[in-house]
Amino acid sequence: MEANVPALRQQGAVTTKAHGPKSGEYLTFRLGSEEYGIDILKVQEIRSYEQPTRIANAPDFIKGVVNLRGVIVPIVDLRLKLNCATAEYNSFTVVIVLNVKNRVVGAVVDSVSDVLELSRDAIKPAPELSSASVDTSFITGIGSVGDRMLILMDIEGLMSSAEMGLMDAAVAA
Repeated sequence: MEANVPALRQQGAVTTKAHGPKSGEYLTFRLGSEEYGIDILKVQEIRSYEQPTRIANAPDFIKGVVNLRGVIVPIVDLRLKLNCATAEYNSFTVVIVLNVKNRVVGAVVDSVSDVLELSRDAIKPAPELSSASVDTSFITGIGSVGDRMLILMDIEGLMSSAEMGLMDAAVAA
């Protein structure tokens, strides 16, 4: 199952008036019971999950690599990376293929919902949590669409962080 992002954008997209620096289009997806949003401009394509080739000594959240039309793409399971309670692989499990700092990376998620256009008014600042054990540095805000709340994520910052080990320090900077 490959999804064409512009087609997804037209199919069920909710549109509000966009203005201001934080507004934009977000691809929404589920990790467990939570709904997240990432900048649609970082998304290259959406693919069904296929078992990647495992890399020895890689952290648990790096599932391995796949060959995507001649490009070797590392696959990160965001559910494991973000400590979700479960990470089941079923017919809804998809890989969001991202272009992050000119590198192609795959992110495994439970399911993809839709593409939403959020105005600046629909986005609230990310909560500041004082606990050192909670890393909110990759949360850019909380989006509200009707009764839905979206955790807006800086996917480029997360994927290029040093702890992910997916990019050279020079590329990530």
